[in-house]
Amino acid sequence: MHYPTPISRLIDGFMKLPGIGPKTASRLAFHVLDMNEEDVLSFAKSLADAKRELTYCSHCHYITDTDPCRICNDTTRDAAVVCIVQESKDVMAMEKMQEYSGLYHVLHGAISPMDGIGPEDVKIPELLKRLQNDEIQEVIIATNPTIEGEATAMYISRMVKPTGIKVTRIAHGLPVGGDLEYADEVTLSKAIEGRREL
Repeated sequence: MHYPTPISRLIDGFMKLPGIGPKTASRLAFHVLDMNEEDVLSFAKSLADAKRELTYCSHCHYITDTDPCRICNDTTRDAAVVCIVQESKDVMAMEKMQEYSGLYHVLHGAISPMDGIGPEDVKIPELLKRLQNDEIQEVIIATNPTIEGEATAMYISRMVKPTGIKVTRIAHGLPVGGDLEYADEVTLSKAIEGRREL
């Protein structure tokens, strides 16, 4: 079906978002048309403001509107422990848990030789420099349990261990309430590896 140019452009814009296909993009576009103009302008301003006003912390590379970010500036946090995550949204997930009180380092990706992404393409050089300057005693690697995430974790571990800094990896395995019969081999393997004494 041929839509008027303005709605086609809006649909195309929504389709650039991850996980949004043509049907969902069309639904969103027509929903925007049904919104009142004030709400549409407010939404558009929020998009522009987020792009214009947000930056990355010069210390940990987390998304922020102040530099350094609020987490790095928080003197109550344990500066001896740094949790390494792949993306800013991973920091948000860790913070929701409210059990981790250390600092973070956001890589903005993972090593993926197949895609031409090496250690220098993510924030690993910045991490290694940071580890030389700060009083960090432990690094917790919390990259995703994917081939790329595991490769990144192994690389970081090999680079950090010689410095004498303790390197740990978060456990991966079965979710609470999950059934063994539905778990894949990698998940079961990680669950066995991450077992602990009761």
